[in-house]
Amino acid sequence: MFTGFETSVVDGGETTIFIRRKGSGAPLLLLHGFPETHLMWHRIAPALAEELTVVCADLRGYGSSGKPRSRADHSPYSKNVMAWDMIRMMEAQGFQRFSVAGHDRGGRVAYRMALDHPDRVERLAVLDVIPTGEAFRRADARFALAFWPWSLLAQPEPLPERLILADPEVVVDNALGKWGSDRSSFPAEIRSAYIEALRDPDSVHAICEEYRAAATIDYDADLSDRKANRKIACPTLVLWSEGSALDTWYKEAGGPLGIWRDWATEVMGRPISGGHFFVEQNPGEILLELSCFFGFQDIP
Repeated sequence: MFTGFETSVVDGGETTIFIRRKGSGAPLLLLHGFPETHLMWHRIAPALAEELTVVCADLRGYGSSGKPRSRADHSPYSKNVMAWDMIRMMEAQGFQRFSVAGHDRGGRVAYRMALDHPDRVERLAVLDVIPTGEAFRRADARFALAFWPWSLLAQPEPLPERLILADPEVVVDNALGKWGSDRSSFPAEIRSAYIEALRDPDSVHAICEEYRAAATIDYDADLSDRKANRKIACPTLVLWSEGSALDTWYKEAGGPLGIWRDWATEVMGRPISGGHFFVEQNPGEILLELSCFFGFQDIP
């Protein structure tokens, strides 16, 4: 699926980051979400690598990347720390400045990177997310019932860890099938890889710590940024699932674009047909949007 990509494990000091890399053009970092790994990009990374240097990474705690010990305050899994992982990794690849596209949890790492390190991020694409602080601030009963990882995985250990480890297959199938997606879009080997990743107790604990950090450290950081009116300076592409909760719940705020325009100075984007995992379900449309935004294909 990643023909011609080189794999490596990059030591960033605090932890290791597993990557696949291919290409010789401008650098583009691709970051995944839950319950996936870098494998979520398998349908579009090869095409992007024809024009760009594409680096697909597993986030700290996920997949084949390191799972460093956490702390009582969950800080090793805050988005600013996870963003530093990616900056160090890209430096090791020879890139001081690069573009980044992140889906789901990877989108949260990506926008934190753009906020805190504007000298590093050339262009930013966030896929099917609004900022963490906005999601929590606007949360209601619909949110709590629709997006169980936000509340369940943020609970104190060991409850969520034990629940996931008891049946990782049902966790993956629920996520892939519930959030407006067609499970037939996921090849058997990809689905199996996602399930196997959730059989690892260290990885499951790290993922839960990441959600705990989101509900505390990341939330507070977002509130502080809004109070200070800090904004993302680089061009920002926002894509979201058409007809989804993200598409329909926030009309009074101008939808996802309206929300992100409070967070970034230059925002563009639109809804994409397909469910939450539209990168895998609708790769052609995503490839067109990303290739146009990252500068090597004109919009027809």
